[in-house]
Amino acid sequence: MKRTPSQRPLRVGEELRHALARIFERGGLRDPALADAAVTVTEVRVSPDLKNATAYVMPLAGAQAPEVIAALRRSAPYFRRELAHAVKLRHAPTISFALDTAFEHASRIDALLHQPAVVRDLADDDDA
Repeated sequence: MKRTPSQRPLRVGEELRHALARIFERGGLRDPALADAAVTVTEVRVSPDLKNATAYVMPLAGAQAPEVIAALRRSAPYFRRELAHAVKLRHAPTISFALDTAFEHASRIDALLHQPAVVRDLADDDDA
């Protein structure tokens, strides 16, 4: 019997995303790589047991992404502590950070769709 995924991890993920965004907005992060970095939290995925969370982030314009991700991973215990205060859960999830590649993927698809051969094929389908 296959269980349908619960809505709770989705709701908790959204709460964590908003809380992380507020932490970044507030600033005051001690790590030099994060001090002046503008970071967007695009999504937070939470495990079904709510013990682990992965935050997908993107530095502004993708600038210095490897350094920012490394700094976020070093600062994960700080973020977990802050999230424990911001979001009322029985246990604060262990947070990990990953670079969000959705924007890169979308721009690659957009570039493919604008290639002359694809535009020609799409125009032929419209005429039919």
